Amino acid sequence: MSEALTLLPFFLPEAVPGLLAGCVFANFFGGYGMIDIVFGSLATLIAAVLSRHSRNIYTAALWPVIANAIIIGAELHYLIDAPLFMTCLYVGLGEAGACYAVGVPLMKILVRQNIIQKG
Repeated sequence: MSEALTLLPFFLPEAVPGLLAGCVFANFFGGYGMIDIVFGSLATLIAAVLSRHSRNIYTAALWPVIANAIIIGAELHYLIDAPLFMTCLYVGLGEAGACYAVGVPLMKILVRQNIIQKG
């Protein structure tokens, strides 16, 4: 569910630092240590900034998929010696599911209910 919220910067600029802070906090308690705190948070920041400047919700959802596939895939390759291509593909597919199957419909509901709007 948290990955679905990576689309919030498209609507709310204040979501960029919020997502970054949340990611740093979550990764601080995760199992991969300082590498994940730095690179996991970097992936979130890059995705949030690019999503913020996207033209539509579908391209906004693409940036978390790309950033996480590349950065987190490479991080896992380094940390646990997982095969690079397959790890990037697996992370990207998971992120795509979270963003497109959950995030886009959730954001459309929030817009329809006037809870958020493009700002």
